[in-house]
Amino acid sequence: MVIKSINLETVCGITSTLPKNDKPEIAFAGKSNVGKSSLINALMNRKSYARISATPGKTQTINFYNINDVMYLVDLPGYGYAKVSEKEKEQWGRLIERYLHSSARLKAVFLLIDIRHEPSANDKMMYRWIVDQGYEPVIIATKLDKIKRSQIQKHIKMIREGLSLVPGTKVIPFSSSTKQGREEIWELIETRISSEDI
Repeated sequence: MVIKSINLETVCGITSTLPKNDKPEIAFAGKSNVGKSSLINALMNRKSYARISATPGKTQTINFYNINDVMYLVDLPGYGYAKVSEKEKEQWGRLIERYLHSSARLKAVFLLIDIRHEPSANDKMMYRWIVDQGYEPVIIATKLDKIKRSQIQKHIKMIREGLSLVPGTKVIPFSSSTKQGREEIWELIETRISSEDI
């Protein structure tokens, strides 16, 4: 997709009313510091439109990016950040839950997992939860440039087994520094929203 315009249109906090958008939405979930903002910036071809932070747990809102006035990229709050109180974690969890449960235009959910490590308990919970909501999440294995090429298949297998992925689930290795995987992710997004008017 050629990015002509981007607009951070809506930012929803814990108490906000979620927008009733009339365009397809593509959501990105992942634990804190997995590289969600970096991925969204890479997809949008912008350096720092989505705020990247070295401090995990920075995205505490749901951010709706209007792309070309035809669709939304939806950045969900990072989960599983240890230094946040249980109450805050619960509130973020409920916010994500409310969104996944109530969005009428959500076409796909991408779940980001760090390719270097086995999926955490939070990752497993999030994956199962997305599946239970009736979605087939696409897994994006981030930080691809941090492992050797020869290790990629072994690590993808580790993610597949760690999450007990539903057979046929797509896993896309991605690096925000080399942009490897970007085209494949866009192709998938365009396929998911192609039933709509683009």
